[in-house]
Amino acid sequence: MINNEHPKVNFGKTGVLLVNLGTPDSTNWWDVRKYLKEFLSDRRVIEVNPIIWQVVLNLFILTLRPSKSAHAYKKIWLQETNESPLLYYTRSQTEKLKTKMESENTIIEFAMRYGNPSIKSKLNFLKEKGCENIIILPLYPQYAAATTATVCDEVYRCLMKMRWQPSLQIIPHYESNPLYIDALVNSIKNKIKSINWKPELIIASYHGIPKSYFDKGDPYQCYCHKTTRLIKEKFKEIDIHTTFQSRFGPREWLKPYTDKTLESLPKEGKKNILVICPGFASDCVETLEEINIQGKESFLEYGGKNFDLIPCLNDNDDHIKLFKTLITEYLITK
Repeated sequence: MINNEHPKVNFGKTGVLLVNLGTPDSTNWWDVRKYLKEFLSDRRVIEVNPIIWQVVLNLFILTLRPSKSAHAYKKIWLQETNESPLLYYTRSQTEKLKTKMESENTIIEFAMRYGNPSIKSKLNFLKEKGCENIIILPLYPQYAAATTATVCDEVYRCLMKMRWQPSLQIIPHYESNPLYIDALVNSIKNKIKSINWKPELIIASYHGIPKSYFDKGDPYQCYCHKTTRLIKEKFKEIDIHTTFQSRFGPREWLKPYTDKTLESLPKEGKKNILVICPGFASDCVETLEEINIQGKESFLEYGGKNFDLIPCLNDNDDHIKLFKTLITEYLITK
């Protein structure tokens, strides 16, 4: 006997969730503080005694740093849409990907590890839409515990609270994918075509991590150097050096440091340079403000002549093609 009173249950679909780092909701002090608190409270990001760290974080860092960070965000904030470039490009990537592969049985969304839209809200949305299988694409080409792994942690925490869990697939890293390397090489060539001076060097600047994380077994540094090596194999016209940016606190981070490198290059006779940031899927405060404003000012101040930033892959067609290829490999066909 059929029970017609059983509630309708959606099922049979696959959900795809792109996940980027995150962004404040606005540039005001409280929104930036809220974002920083969530980000810097992640024990994957800050691996120190949590009790001591929470005291330091709440008494000192969250009192002083929001003003500095808000000032940086204001420099690169998109006034027309009132959002950060990272949010703008992540949404655009998702919308373009939808036109390429969304169907009746495949739903594509995006989330942020910190801030909005949250991973929890989007996983619940996909589940309600009938997604029995969910594919997670962390937008970090080079795996690190402080990026990809913490996305996984949050996804697992959300699934722990679900009675009927979807199957789960996570795309862990794509630092050596040929489509990714080709897209980076194309971005270099396109930038060179657009300028009227000849670069003497290209700096490949990746987000740094504390050296102690690498010493504990984090493969991130190796993946970064692998990406640079593969770029150099396909683009041999100009030398490319790997550096690491965005260090935080007194501990030693991966070297060489991007800021120190930019200061020393003019003294070494390298006064015309390009910078590319292969580890960032979208332009953000770290690329647009830290590199293209602070880094450029420092380089010129120390004697540099020409400096330009190669945009991240953002919502370029070859970037969307890469995403589609990565996701298609994980799709379950029935």
